[in-house]
Amino acid sequence: QVQLKESGGGSVQAGGSLRLSCAASGDVANHNCMGWFRQTPGKEREGVAFRYIRGGSTYYSNSVRGRFTIFQVKVRNTVYLQMNNLTTEDTGMYYCVAGSLDEQTEFNPGFWRNWGQGTQVTVSS
Repeated sequence: QVQLKESGGGSVQAGGSLRLSCAASGDVANHNCMGWFRQTPGKEREGVAFRYIRGGSTYYSNSVRGRFTIFQVKVRNTVYLQMNNLTTEDTGMYYCVAGSLDEQTEFNPGFWRNWGQGTQVTVSS
């Protein structure tokens, strides 16, 4: 079992920035990938950004590529999501995920075993 603790959500005006963080603890030895999904009421959960811990490969959704960056700093089991030039379309609950995946499967929520509680991001116009 992996526990995921998210932080960094909040409210910001369009064009602003936020940084989310996610710290994993527990049985972390068996996961090779961490990332983020987001969800707004009435919409399906959407994969946003993912990073493979060892190789460093990263994947982004088309809607955030060029504006969001997923990265690690020193601590293996903590990932960050730097979100720049936010728009109202980025509003939603952001969930951290961790798991053992094959590349090219990250955007399917069914492949992820470990989910955080979520942190709310609200972007106003």
